[in-house]
Amino acid sequence: MSVSPSRRVCLAPMLDWTDRHYRYFLRQITRHTWLYTEMVTTGAIIHGDQRRFLDFSDCEHPVALQLGGSEPTDLATCAKLAADWGYDEVNLNVGCPSERVQNGSFGACLMAEPQLVADCVKAMRDAVSIPVTVKHRIGINEIEHYEYLRDFVGAVAEAGCEVFIVHARNAILKGLSPKENREIPPLKYDYVHRLKRDFPQLEIILNGGLADWNEVDAQLAHVDGVMIGRMAYHDPYQFAEVDARYYGDDSPVRSRAEVAMALKPYIAERMMDGRSLPKHILRHVLGLYQGKPGARSWRRVLSDSKLLAANDIGILDAALAEVENPRHLIQA
Repeated sequence: MSVSPSRRVCLAPMLDWTDRHYRYFLRQITRHTWLYTEMVTTGAIIHGDQRRFLDFSDCEHPVALQLGGSEPTDLATCAKLAADWGYDEVNLNVGCPSERVQNGSFGACLMAEPQLVADCVKAMRDAVSIPVTVKHRIGINEIEHYEYLRDFVGAVAEAGCEVFIVHARNAILKGLSPKENREIPPLKYDYVHRLKRDFPQLEIILNGGLADWNEVDAQLAHVDGVMIGRMAYHDPYQFAEVDARYYGDDSPVRSRAEVAMALKPYIAERMMDGRSLPKHILRHVLGLYQGKPGARSWRRVLSDSKLLAANDIGILDAALAEVENPRHLIQA
């Protein structure tokens, strides 16, 4: 069944988590979720190993590259590379609150400079024909009034941005860790709903705190799409519901075991190109059996340092033998 690409449900960019291996894995579970890379800085792309930072598998489409940076010329250069590499979208990070990112003058601190963000967006839009989008917070530090968010989006929209992904929390730039910034500032979904009402012509995606599909359904009554992070990573098989529930695709869903077996040729290919070992990939699949009998055994085998050191794809078979053992099924 053919379904037009849509950001109805998106995978959040998560540093050290949503690399190409995790995205390939999640794509074995859901065909239509819009995938985002972890944030990559413009400096890493321009001065580093471009293949390392930009390569992805064809099955990942639709997939967006998230960039970290604040220099319009560098962002335009990287956006052009993203388009040439085949990405479906380039996204600017205006939401990360870490001090390291702030020291590079990008991330959430850019919300204080809407004109600079607009200049960055315009430079990227002038360089590419793929969508240029922005992911941001609802405010920074003690600035909590809705008008600040409205004016920021209005200024950036004037530069041609049509898609805004809104993490519905303030970013506290000093005194909170990135983890605390994902949990302590209160969620204000109503700000994002109001943003959609004020800018009906824009595509507004809500991010932050969504933990089950009933919560997602409630938000989709007010916005165009949702972006999900930790739920996707820690319990990825929940996404087996996405294609039918949100995209009308009733194609057969792979079982957990079938998803695991689909990784074997991928791991073999990555080993042949000399860039990845099984441990680099299997760390992302520990949550595949979350909540199921045998899940602990699954995690134990895939985390076994001796088995991982052997660089043998058979570790997946060993893990499956544990979790799919009939004694576990009897207990279920």
